[in-house]
Amino acid sequence: MTALEAVATYVPDGREPIEDLAGKFGLTPMQVKLFQRYHGLADVPREPEGTLLDLLLAAARRLAPLAGRESSVRYVLHARSMPVVAPFPVNALHELCRLLGLGHALAFTVTHHACATGPLAIDIAGRLLAADGDPAALALVLAGEKAFTADAQVLPETSVFGEAAAACLVGSNGQRDRLLAYSSTVRGGYDGRLDRSPELMSRFQQEFPGALAEVILAVTAKAGLRLNDISLLLPHNVNVAIWRLLCRLIGFPADRVLLDNVPVTAHAFCADLFLNYQTATERGLLREGDRYLVAAAGAGATFSAMIFEH
Repeated sequence: MTALEAVATYVPDGREPIEDLAGKFGLTPMQVKLFQRYHGLADVPREPEGTLLDLLLAAARRLAPLAGRESSVRYVLHARSMPVVAPFPVNALHELCRLLGLGHALAFTVTHHACATGPLAIDIAGRLLAADGDPAALALVLAGEKAFTADAQVLPETSVFGEAAAACLVGSNGQRDRLLAYSSTVRGGYDGRLDRSPELMSRFQQEFPGALAEVILAVTAKAGLRLNDISLLLPHNVNVAIWRLLCRLIGFPADRVLLDNVPVTAHAFCADLFLNYQTATERGLLREGDRYLVAAAGAGATFSAMIFEH
């Protein structure tokens, strides 16, 4: 059974307040207040002098259980939101594998689900390991991107992107953090530039909570559980408003949604679920046997959810 063996994260010390983005992106004072007071965003982590390789390496080198087990890593997956993250021929993923002694592993990027690609990468890693046949085989899933373009810094009226990274070892026979169910749905009707299509943006914002609720209810049923069985929900950190609305929609207690990282990390692309997992474990919010749910949405639009048993 697919299981998370270990998770490590990295958040740069540099911070850019939301109000400092106003001039750069032409945000009005009202839009800034919307981000701060309604969406719950505050500071955005930034590492101006660092590269994508630096970001990913910082997380991977904090993954202590990887040391001495490099030969067991068969697959390295970079889960990312953006289809392009560096100019050709720069390849941060392959360079990372070389530096970490993982040159033997099959390394590739997964991008198909935008900011919901994290759960997809875990699912792919688990399927590859199941087909591998070696119970000791591992996969390394990486997440994190540089906010290097306008599209990679601000999601109009919704969120801002922060620079952070995560590294996760995935195994096929772990006893903790076992994957119980995964559900995902693609709503291709929302594909397009939301910032250039007010009608599409309006429709997406109206239907977003319902689509996310559907996939959460679907994965819960798939796992043979009820919402009351879920001890904690680890969201993607797009903003706090959408999760409060969703909790009202499905009748889930808002105090069981970990939203504390939203003002600290902003929306860190596909790294959100791992950042929230580490926060939950460090604070003792998950006990042995607890079932917790991970949910994310990606532009395009993809809605995904996973349930694990801690």
